[in-house]
Amino acid sequence: MNRDQVEGKIKDVAGKAQRAFGDATDDASQQIKGGAKQVEGKIQKGVGDAEEAADRADDNDKH
Repeated sequence: MNRDQVEGKIKDVAGKAQRAFGDATDDASQQIKGGAKQVEGKIQKGVGDAEEAADRADDNDKH
């Protein structure tokens, strides 16, 4: 796993928790912020996944 994958997963989980807190407290601001953090995390993890796939493809081409 690369850095973007790890950080993205952490943001996704943190956003999910923040959104759940917003749900529990009926705080729309926390729900929105948590949802946004989740999206940011999923995007960052996707970037990391793409980078890793490109690295693997490059390694396979070298062999």
